[in-house]
Amino acid sequence: MKKYKIPYLPLKKITAMHRGEIHKTVSQTIDEGWYIRGKMVSKFENNYARYIGSAYCVGCGNGLDALTLIFRAYKELGRLKDDDEVIVPANTYIASILSITENHLKPVLVDPYYSSLELDDFLAEKAITKKTKAILLVHLYGRCAMSEPIAELCKKHNLLLIEDNAQAQGCTYYDKRTGNLGDASAHSFYPGKNLGALGDAGAITTNDKKLADMIRALGNYGSNKKYVFPFKGKNSRLDEIQAAVLNMKLKYLDKENNYRRKIANYYIEHICNPNISLSFDPIADNVYHIFPIFCDKRDELKKYLEENGVETMIHYPIPPHKQNCYKELANLDLPITEQIHQTELSIPCNQTMTTEDAKYIVNVINRFHIG
Repeated sequence: MKKYKIPYLPLKKITAMHRGEIHKTVSQTIDEGWYIRGKMVSKFENNYARYIGSAYCVGCGNGLDALTLIFRAYKELGRLKDDDEVIVPANTYIASILSITENHLKPVLVDPYYSSLELDDFLAEKAITKKTKAILLVHLYGRCAMSEPIAELCKKHNLLLIEDNAQAQGCTYYDKRTGNLGDASAHSFYPGKNLGALGDAGAITTNDKKLADMIRALGNYGSNKKYVFPFKGKNSRLDEIQAAVLNMKLKYLDKENNYRRKIANYYIEHICNPNISLSFDPIADNVYHIFPIFCDKRDELKKYLEENGVETMIHYPIPPHKQNCYKELANLDLPITEQIHQTELSIPCNQTMTTEDAKYIVNVINRFHIG
């Protein structure tokens, strides 16, 4: 068999796909001579809002800031206050939890369905108390986490629905895109995302003008008028060069997501090792930011794949409630989350891969056995 070396995510190769256009748009931006909150940021905000389907888009420094600014803005607007509870899936990346605690709110961690890896709406309803004011819905791995029961819960209990769309740019729910399903949504454009910048970058989308205006002020030191500071804000602004790169790459996002789906569908159809499971609910849309597989001997499988030239990653080795920074959550009973974090392994799934790459990975996986 041909000797393969397949990287998990070759960012240099991904960037090279658009190298000429990137150089051109960056050069034009440099020549403009305006590098913070200029024409490129406005252009990207308008185009991304149009793409998502929202009325407003506000650029910011990164995905964590996007989430944090949403919660902070709702506090300034009187919709949230200290110690209010926010329901959040327990198997998310730690940024989701950090954004809640940074705002002196209480995260209420809820296990996901194992079949979809997304928030269990039945357990979420059981977790609702008088102090529950919001649900943070995470479209983990690129899969749409929205459901009719989640929407009904929010309506029944008058809860804010906030989306963490860091991993699902371009994903859909019926005729809407994720990022336009709730009250506000946070987006990350970290270089490894499906829509990635050449550094840190983020954005918030919403249909609420007051919220958008508040977020824009809070991300600009708390100012909505030069040298006037009605709020104690922070510096979290999308810069012109990153906005220019994102605006250029946005037009390719759907095409590249479809290519990821092609690779993912090949995996789904051809991985048939009884030692490995795929937890995918085929009903929901998925842009496959991450393609996870699950194995009780995950570390053995990881070593085996790497010995055969296939680079992998783990998303994520330690769940948030077992991290040292959240010792107060360590005793929570979250068996599904812990099972996921102990068995998950991410295999390559991106727009630079060939069908031959996917076939090779499947053949290697199908040969794996537990000795």
